[in-house]
Amino acid sequence: MELTHIIKGPIVTEKLEAFRESQRLYAFWVDKAASKQEVAEAVSKLFRVKVEEVRTCIVRGKIKRRGRSMVKRPNFKKAFVQLKEGEKIDLFDGGVA
Repeated sequence: MELTHIIKGPIVTEKLEAFRESQRLYAFWVDKAASKQEVAEAVSKLFRVKVEEVRTCIVRGKIKRRGRSMVKRPNFKKAFVQLKEGEKIDLFDGGVA
């Protein structure tokens, strides 16, 4: 699997911004078939950083109303990547393609 197919994009929220500064923790949307090792390798090669730990979870899609019918959004997988001390990713300067 190609590196750009494993990582679909960064997750940017106010809550994660606090983790980014204090714990060097970044979140990414990733392919559902990707393993933790593949995610760590992809982040290391794409952003040229050293990864300390990867945690993943599958987020279940919500059920939403569309007119009279109920529609389920698709499930997706997200990965929380913790970098080694002194490492940093600048998400707004040349992020994931």
